[in-house]
Amino acid sequence: MKRIWKWGLRLFVVLFIGQLIYIVVLKWVAPPITLTQIGSVLSGRGFHNKNMPSSAVSENARLAVIASEDQLFPDHNGFDWKSIQKAMEYNRKKPGRVRGASTISQQTAKNVFLWQGRSWIRKGLETYFTFMIENIWGKKRILEVYLNVAEMGKGIFGIETAAQTYFNKPAKELTQYEAAAIAAILPNPLKLNVKPMSPYVSSRARAIVQQMNFLRPDRDIQRIIQAN
Repeated sequence: MKRIWKWGLRLFVVLFIGQLIYIVVLKWVAPPITLTQIGSVLSGRGFHNKNMPSSAVSENARLAVIASEDQLFPDHNGFDWKSIQKAMEYNRKKPGRVRGASTISQQTAKNVFLWQGRSWIRKGLETYFTFMIENIWGKKRILEVYLNVAEMGKGIFGIETAAQTYFNKPAKELTQYEAAAIAAILPNPLKLNVKPMSPYVSSRARAIVQQMNFLRPDRDIQRIIQAN
């Protein structure tokens, strides 16, 4: 038993150091592939992706996902505790439905390091990785990676692939409404479509544009969405 314990401890130390190094490396290097992307291939959706630096992505795209997914992104430490509390209360009152409250940081941690699901083990790991990337990567890098790894349609990963697929243009040239339309499907990219666009997605895109116009002058927002 002592020998097994020692080997188990050594394995834990090796894995811990390995994942820490991997997190640090990803501050500058694009994730090679994620479990979600592997799952997309195995499920038959395919995998189409092209990683792009922030300088090759429209400021509209960065602002659109903040307006759509996480308007407090510049201000929190990775977790929007008020939204989490509201989601927990909602889920307790209506157990047949599930409302999430994930920030962009949490979604990035999940997409890069973990698998899809709602188990407590995965949520615990998500909390750990969110804390790590907030402190090692910083907001700009988190947003850059999120825009490259998020699924934006069936088998469509990243803003560059989405821009080329839906609008036949590079992500650098996305207009405000086009970026908002892509952001509008992020809550459920396997069921919602940019083309053909449903009335729901169109309405949501217009609402996102309004939020973009409201958020754009904010100095904290500007520090994050401006390219390096």
